[in-house]
Amino acid sequence: MTLSDMESDVCDREDEGSAEPDVIANGNILETFSESQETRSLICSLKNVYEDLTALEVTTQKFLVIMDKYQEQPHLLDPHLEWMLNLLLEIVRDKSPPALAHLGFKFLYIISKVRGNKCFLRLFPHEVADVQPVLDLLCLQDPKGYETWETRYMLLLWLSMTCLIPFDLSRLDGNITAQSGQARMPIMDRILTVAKAYLTVSDKARDAAAVLVSKFVIRPDVKQKRLADFLDWNLSTLSQASYQTMEGTVVVDGMLQSLAQLFKHGKRDDFLPYASTVLQCLDNCKLSESNQTILRKLGVKLVQRLGLTFLKPKVAKWRYQRGSRSLAANLSISTQAQPYTVVQNTELTDKEEEEGYDIPEEMENVIEQLLVGLKDKDTIVRWSAAKGIGRVTGRLPKDLADDVVGSVLDCFSFKETDNAWHGGCLALAELGRRGLLLPSRLPDVVPVILKALTYDEKRGACSVGSNVRDAACYVCWAFARAYDPLELQPFVTPIACALVIAAVFDRDVNCRRAASAAFQENVGRQGTFPHGIDILTTADYFTVGNRTNCFLNISVYIASFPEYTQPMIDHLVNMKINHWDGVIREQATKALHNLTPKAPEYMAETVLPKLLPLAVGVDLHTRHGAILACAEITHALYKLALETNRPVTDFLKEASIEGLKCIHDKVCGTSHYRGFGGELMRPAVCSLIEKMSLSKMPYKNDPIIGGWQWLIDDSLKSIHLFSSAAKQKIKETAVSALAALCNEYYQSAEGAVDPTIQDELVSRYIVQLQSTEKMTRCGYALALGALPQFMLRGKLQQVLEGLRKTTSISVMDVSFAEARRDALKATAQVCATVGVSLGGSPDSVACEQNVPQIYSTLLECMRDYTTDSRGDVGSWVREAAITSLMKVTFLLVQSHPELISPDICSRMLCCLAQQSAEKIDRYRAHAGSVFLQILHFNNPTVPHIPHREELLRIFPSSETETLNWNAPSQAFPHITQLLGMPAYQYHTLLGLSVSVGGLTESTVRFSAQSLFDYLKTIQQDATAMNSFGCTLLQIFRDNVRNDRVSIPLLKMIDQMLSNGCFDIFAKEENHQFGMDLLALCKEEIRKSKDIQKLRSSIAVFCGLIQFQGDIRKKVLLQLLLLLCHPFPVIRKTTASQVYEMLLIYDDVIDLAVMEEVMTMLSDTNWEAELTTVRTQRNNLCELLGVQKPTPVVKSLVQ
Repeated sequence: MTLSDMESDVCDREDEGSAEPDVIANGNILETFSESQETRSLICSLKNVYEDLTALEVTTQKFLVIMDKYQEQPHLLDPHLEWMLNLLLEIVRDKSPPALAHLGFKFLYIISKVRGNKCFLRLFPHEVADVQPVLDLLCLQDPKGYETWETRYMLLLWLSMTCLIPFDLSRLDGNITAQSGQARMPIMDRILTVAKAYLTVSDKARDAAAVLVSKFVIRPDVKQKRLADFLDWNLSTLSQASYQTMEGTVVVDGMLQSLAQLFKHGKRDDFLPYASTVLQCLDNCKLSESNQTILRKLGVKLVQRLGLTFLKPKVAKWRYQRGSRSLAANLSISTQAQPYTVVQNTELTDKEEEEGYDIPEEMENVIEQLLVGLKDKDTIVRWSAAKGIGRVTGRLPKDLADDVVGSVLDCFSFKETDNAWHGGCLALAELGRRGLLLPSRLPDVVPVILKALTYDEKRGACSVGSNVRDAACYVCWAFARAYDPLELQPFVTPIACALVIAAVFDRDVNCRRAASAAFQENVGRQGTFPHGIDILTTADYFTVGNRTNCFLNISVYIASFPEYTQPMIDHLVNMKINHWDGVIREQATKALHNLTPKAPEYMAETVLPKLLPLAVGVDLHTRHGAILACAEITHALYKLALETNRPVTDFLKEASIEGLKCIHDKVCGTSHYRGFGGELMRPAVCSLIEKMSLSKMPYKNDPIIGGWQWLIDDSLKSIHLFSSAAKQKIKETAVSALAALCNEYYQSAEGAVDPTIQDELVSRYIVQLQSTEKMTRCGYALALGALPQFMLRGKLQQVLEGLRKTTSISVMDVSFAEARRDALKATAQVCATVGVSLGGSPDSVACEQNVPQIYSTLLECMRDYTTDSRGDVGSWVREAAITSLMKVTFLLVQSHPELISPDICSRMLCCLAQQSAEKIDRYRAHAGSVFLQILHFNNPTVPHIPHREELLRIFPSSETETLNWNAPSQAFPHITQLLGMPAYQYHTLLGLSVSVGGLTESTVRFSAQSLFDYLKTIQQDATAMNSFGCTLLQIFRDNVRNDRVSIPLLKMIDQMLSNGCFDIFAKEENHQFGMDLLALCKEEIRKSKDIQKLRSSIAVFCGLIQFQGDIRKKVLLQLLLLLCHPFPVIRKTTASQVYEMLLIYDDVIDLAVMEEVMTMLSDTNWEAELTTVRTQRNNLCELLGVQKPTPVVKSLVQ
């Protein structure tokens, strides 16, 4: 049970990453029932729509939507309930057809569901005249009808109201002799019979029957005559039913509900004689062993009602009373600096002491069952037991009540499960809220609650305990309201620290928010929490929703208050760096880094020595977190020392310096780098190496440097041995560690490096670039990219050549897309590291001799369209190439723009234009963004951009940020304008062909529309059309048999022919464009077995029939050849499309044979055997005047 469930003034919790805060804040903003007129019209329309199923469903759905809107603010319906009820009851009372009456009751149920039947029932008519009609109508219902359960439910509730009339029911019977002479059943018995019948049904009417019983059986006349009989029937039915079956479960549920309601609403004196018997029957049922949650909950509920029946209904005079609970009064008292007044009746008079209590023996059994219920596996059972403990304890003497509190505290043993801890927290909150937990018990209770606030028990790969921590927050929230500030004063600091820690460092968002709400309640009610208002403004309900923000930002602010600094650090060290969740461990170590400036001496002298043994301990998670924490704290101390120009060793003791150095050797000596543990240890120790290097620890020329280098190299070499989830982390940390290690420990004071170390390391890394393992190549490529300048001096050409070979595609490594991607990233990093010099050495800097090679490598990778089982993996390479091109270009432009030749710039912009026109949204957006950045770069401008002025007109600087390249509707209208520029036409059309002929509906629609819009502007310009046609044919020639381009290209050409884009060519006799296109299509499908390609070519052939001249006969010949294709589906498709073609172009054949040709195309079964089909095809050849194809006889090669 969560804190947010307890009180309506605490906002509903939300999961991390769900709705935005303003949505939650606006959850309860309705002020009135604004749909009253619409609701009235819907109810009035029921008589007209109940026979029309469609209209009925629409009406019902509208009513449901309106009502559901007020689920959180049902009180807004109160002024309107009466007229809604009257309208619906008119329908029921007017002898309406059964379907309409059921519909009225259904609407009544919907209203009661939203408002609650307790409030809604009071408005039902409950006069004497209503008893008989309601009862008669209920008797007419089918208890098992699954479509009319709302009717039975509402009638039972209505009957429960009518039976409250203050007259003896026997007066309603009159002459109970029927016309046949047989006695009629009295109304009392009829109602009881109906109630008994519905207590055993399986629908919601069972709940209403229990309400009916609770109101009817406690009537004075019914109680006197039928109470004993009803209880006998109930208990006998309960004892005979078995919860092992579904039917038995339903019966037990009904019996328990009715008993619980009776003992709740009945007078104690009436039910006390039966309480022992009911308790004994309940014990015999052994409900605690049932796997049905609702039965166990009802059992606990009935037990607590029995306990309240055994005890006299008197308020314990010993209970604690705070006095004024008004927040405004408390604040005014606080403002006036007046002392608190506490009313606490803890002393009894002598007479009351002597009188004491007469506690029945059965109470021991009751309390025992309630305590067992606190440990139940389901929350609703534990919550019911907690409420029972609170109610029963309020009627016990002080000593016995204290024993109950002691028993509740026994739930907080570490031998108990998380269920017991949760139930115990709920019980303590109830006891405190009711004033039954005396201040004398607070020294025992508060330490337990503080433990519960951090309860987290590992179970397998996860943990349990979030509900315990949430309930512990509820306890703190309840105590804030229950106790006077003077009583809680001794415990303010530990409670405040614990709540702040939970609000900031808890893993679960609901616990963080519950702790924040409890802290807020304590600040408002108690007024003694240190810096409460300041903390609340930073760590409120919404800001604690983001866990990273809590760990890294909010924690730093709160730690600035000295009362919270050390407890927060201790919690991270004791509870979080050994957490089962790796993300929490990492965030905890980063939080320690941020908190170090708040207590540097404590970190260096206490925390770090405590962490060093843990860093080489046995437990994997503790070891991982401790190593990361050591690294982060040391680095933070270095930053702090740097502010005063001191070395980090001023903070660290000699033992700590030695301990940090020995971590790697000890971890390596115990083989913790192997196996599953290695996935955590390798990145952790690599992070340690990086932080030690950045912190300038005094390890230069120490043998440990060799060990660290071995770990980095071995990690890069062995990445492929680890799981997919760990590979990226190991690679990144090893590369970062290498860069820091080289900078600190391989560089001399003069900035040079030992040639032996340099030669050995660079050569080894370059050799590993040709490893047979993909991930090894990735790691060493990024490692070369991370090397500092002094390590690359004199080795640049070797490094660039090694990276170039890694980016090239061979048969053996065609699927190594990740290696090619990382090699491109490394190439750009290396260029940025070594810098640019116009006349420098190609072995040391980027210069005139190696810049063309660099660009050649990057531009070549822009054509990587490798695919495998993962899809277009070449897109990763293209994306990296685009990014690297931008970085290298900006680097050169800012240093020596003359190194960028016109040819390089033209090729680069053309490749970017092609990528900006392609089909994958993400990569189109990336290429388009880089294209615009290069175009608008002005520090200084990039030289030799072709058609710069036209490009600036198409892409003005104002659109650099606003143009959404991800949206095809925005991107393609801009990019198609590049078709008018000769330099970009080929590559832009190449990219567009893949988009127009693609599969994504939105991409195809907008790219095709943009292309056609462009062609309309040049359709009458013969020169422009000839240029466009030549470019299109050239693309086709360059990509014959390249299915990635040729198939979408055929689809695009089909669309262009269908839209009349080439009418200027088609009117000319034997135009060369049509002849060349036909030849290319024939070459493309020669010996092809690709169904998609063949279908696309058929459509193109049919489109080419519009061209005038001899080409028509050639096109018809190709189509007739396809009518005898080995694939039946191709034959059928060809016949269908030729039929449509002849309908459109009726001048292709003689009108005299048109009808016969069309009949033959449509009536022939083109999926029949080839011999049959070939005869029909040959007949078509004669009719169309085309030479019959001659079958090719295949000769057998001996």
